[in-house]
Amino acid sequence: MCQTYRIQHGLDGISAMPTNLYGPHDNFHPENSHVLPALIRRFHKAKISGAKEVVVWGTGSPLREFLHVDDLADVVVFLMDRYSGLEHVNVGSGKDVTIKGLAEMVKEVVGFEREVVWDSTKPDGTPRKLMDSWKLAGMGWEAKIPLRQGLADTYKWYVDNVINH
Repeated sequence: MCQTYRIQHGLDGISAMPTNLYGPHDNFHPENSHVLPALIRRFHKAKISGAKEVVVWGTGSPLREFLHVDDLADVVVFLMDRYSGLEHVNVGSGKDVTIKGLAEMVKEVVGFEREVVWDSTKPDGTPRKLMDSWKLAGMGWEAKIPLRQGLADTYKWYVDNVINH
């Protein structure tokens, strides 16, 4: 739509396509959340209930890329200041992590000290989802919030705003 408005009406619009986003105000619903908030919720619930394990779907081998919402806000301002083009811009961190690595990070952040069980009878999904963010990197932008730090901040927000309300 931005491309069409630019061509037809001269609108200086930018189409930025972000990767998987996470952070405060995410959807932590037990049935329709995405992988990262679902893991936070699941590990927290297991910690509080004293469960002996957390079951995670698949083998843990798929790779996923994540971007903190504050980095998205930063890159939107960056693009408004430095980019005016017809083509869309992929927005990603440029780094991916296995679902297993992500689960282990969430486990550590939440403080769950028991076992993670992988249910390989459940689907893994696409083997790898990493955006090609070369255009953005070439402009000099990079994500500033490391995944581990972003997970810790998101978990704190979850506890303060979802659990304690």
